[in-house]
Order: sequence, then C-alpha cells, then structure tokens
Amino acid sequence: MRALPRGDTMSRRRRTGRLFLLVAFFCCAVALGLLMFNKYSQRSQPLTPTTAPQGDPPPSRVVALYFAAPDGVGLVRESREIDACADQIACVRAVITELIKGPMGELGPTLPQTVVNRITVTGSSATVDLGEAFVTGLPGGSSSEMTAVYSIVNSIAANIPGITGVKFLIDGRESATLKGNLDLRNPLTPDFSLDKSPAGATGGESPPHGAPIHDSSSGQTKPITTAK
Repeated sequence: MRALPRGDTMSRRRRTGRLFLLVAFFCCAVALGLLMFNKYSQRSQPLTPTTAPQGDPPPSRVVALYFAAPDGVGLVRESREIDACADQIACVRAVITELIKGPMGELGPTLPQTVVNRITVTGSSATVDLGEAFVTGLPGGSSSEMTAVYSIVNSIAANIPGITGVKFLIDGRESATLKGNLDLRNPLTPDFSLDKSPAGATGGESPPHGAPIHDSSSGQTKPITTAK
C-alpha cells in the first residue's frame, strides 16, 4: 500500500483537529444555552406566596378570679378567658398566674408580683409554693393577708373540681403565717362568705356556692356560664 505524502497527512490532521474543536465548541454552546435558559425560566416564573397552615385555635376556658372589692371589703369575682389546662396542676398554676397579673377592671389587686415555684396536688389538697416576694410584697395588716390568701384559695376551689384545700409554702419552706395573722400550718378551705360579687354578673364556672361573677368588661347582666 502506498503511503500518503507527508503534506496530505498533516492536512488531514489539521482538518480532524478543527472538526474536534468545532464539535467541542458546539457542545459547550449548547450546555451554556441550556443553563441560561433554565436560569431565565426560573426568574420569570412568578413567586407563589407560602402561607403557614392554619390549624384550629388552642382551646380556652372561662375562669372566675377573686380580686379585692373596690371598697376594700371582701372579694369580687372577675371572669377571664384563659388557655385550657391539661391537668389540675397546670390549672392551679394558670389561675395563680392570672391573679398575679391583677384585675382588668376597677377591682383591686390581691397579690404582689411573685413567682410560682412549684405546685403539687395530693387528693383534694393543692400545695402552692410561692416566692419570698409573696410575703415581703404584702402590706401589713390582717386585711391584706386575708385578701391575698383567700383570693388564691377561693379562685382555685371555684374553678378546679376536686380541690377543696390549699397549703402554702414559701420558697419550699412551711410558714406558720404570712404577716402574723392567718394560720397557714394546715391547708385552708375556701371562705365564700368573703364574696361580695354583685348579683347578675357574667362569666366563669359556677363555684360551689353559686354566687355571681363580676365582669369588668361588660355592663350587661347574664347568668353564669360554664366553659365547654
């Protein structure tokens, strides 16, 4: 077989090299075009706003909270809607927390700003462990002590079925009294004779003695309603 002249071989190699470069350039151009098209198409698509799934609102209940009467004599119930609680301990904590926040209307506060350290429930008695500010923040005198203690005891008994007594601890320690008046060595039962709520007020769960509840947010008079 006769070999090709050296010049023809070089020429063929050049053509093959050019063809290879042309194919490579074409492939690169196609790939670059696809990338640009994909990027443009993503930019041109309108953004769809994402909305968080809306579930059912958390359940709530209406409670009756005892605060000081406007004239300072006795306690008056005020209705308030709070998140539903899962068990007795959570319910006791929720009631005391709302009492610490104070009334929403013209009633007087009964508790100083303090912390709820721990709550336990044994049988029909709840043990409430409050911070030292519960003692130091109270004004002197038997009236303020009785108002503070029974605003807690009455509110718990009126809203939490099965609890009829409340034992008080201060920072984990038993205290014979707060300000030298009420005996706190044993659980206290509610004293609904202190209730001076006006007749025909609204809201809250009916307490054992069935007295009305004061609703500071409404001037209407309605019977007591029980939260479902």
